[in-house]
Amino acid sequence: MSAGKGDPDTRRSLTPVININPFTPDSALIQSATLQRNSRKRSHWNDSCGEDMEASDDTEDEVIPPLKRITMMESHMTSRYVTEFYELEKIGSGEFGSVFKCVKRLDGCIYAIKRSKKPLAGSVDEQNALREVYAHAVLGQHPHVVRYYSAWAEDDHMLIQNEYCNGGTLADVILENYRTMRFLSELELKELLLQVARGLKYIHSTLLVHMDIKPSNIFISRKPVAITDEFDDDDDDGPSSSVVYKIGDLGHVTTVNNPQVEEGDSRYLANEVLQENYRDLTKADIFSLGLTVISASGAEPMPANGDKWHDIRQGKLPLIPQVLSQEFLDLLKLMIHPEPERRPSSAALIKHHVLLTAAKMSAEQLRVELNAERFKNALLQKELKKAQLAKAAAEERMLYTDRVLTRSTVLSSNRTSRLVGKKTNRSVSLTIY
Repeated sequence: MSAGKGDPDTRRSLTPVININPFTPDSALIQSATLQRNSRKRSHWNDSCGEDMEASDDTEDEVIPPLKRITMMESHMTSRYVTEFYELEKIGSGEFGSVFKCVKRLDGCIYAIKRSKKPLAGSVDEQNALREVYAHAVLGQHPHVVRYYSAWAEDDHMLIQNEYCNGGTLADVILENYRTMRFLSELELKELLLQVARGLKYIHSTLLVHMDIKPSNIFISRKPVAITDEFDDDDDDGPSSSVVYKIGDLGHVTTVNNPQVEEGDSRYLANEVLQENYRDLTKADIFSLGLTVISASGAEPMPANGDKWHDIRQGKLPLIPQVLSQEFLDLLKLMIHPEPERRPSSAALIKHHVLLTAAKMSAEQLRVELNAERFKNALLQKELKKAQLAKAAAEERMLYTDRVLTRSTVLSSNRTSRLVGKKTNRSVSLTIY
């Protein structure tokens, strides 16, 4: 006999197999609607006899099982990674896993594929991996957040397909700068701060916080930027230089209203987070960003603990081995202020007069570069026109010479024909005897 609608196996087979993204506004509605519906059906079931339930063909009388989460172990498939991607090289490794530079076989574009190092099913790492996928999916696309394309599970490992950033990370740049003792200038530091602040403003506007801002999570994309005659100094989105900074690694992202805090790197972590003060976690991101910019300025590596760690949490700037303007130093000091409410928000940072000056300077630099390119192009066009005229004149001379030589050859040939040709008059000799 076939299983009826009330059969437990049938009910299990009808279980919706989905994950609920906690970062979307619809997640609470979905959970609430599901619980209410299940509660209503169970109440009806308890008040009815089994015969009545079996005799009913109305789907409204069925018990709808709760939503079922997808785990790593439940995703059985052939290797999508091997089938769809060609691995070029390993470009990074961290606590979570390794990152590979890959070409997608179908579209021929390069992507960064992040793969977890160890099996994730049932572990804390699984929750962090899913958290990163949830956050990426909600945040969508922004110039200063690493773009997300897709994610899937293979052999109990999570794989995430992200945008490939050809400039590596800010941590790579800082390490190279230490080696060569050449650090980012104040203008470059302001550009870094401005761009990452724009990315944070976008994240915070969705009521999310990153919670792990540090140099290794700031990715760099080096690409030409379209230059126009008009520059909007209040633009919160577009990059103002060919070096574009993007926030990545969203494994610690949580919500502002209902934070589930997974502490990030202690070297860049705000003290209030350690004290479990989560009243304004957006300001914890600002603290971490301040230390990130200070690291890029050439300061010694940030301490993970000890007296220097506490000095920084008391608002003392580490020693910076280059001369920076006092107003910029004051801004950095404000960003790491011991009292979170005294730190500027990401939106306030973007509008700060120190960074507005940097944006104007960057725009002016682009104007200078544009004018230089235009002047260079004008010279090249002038030289090209001269070359084209010279070539045309030379070709005309060659054609004239060819015509003269051809005419001379024809005339010479005609004279020769009259002397020895058929039309030449013959002499006749008459002898009379």
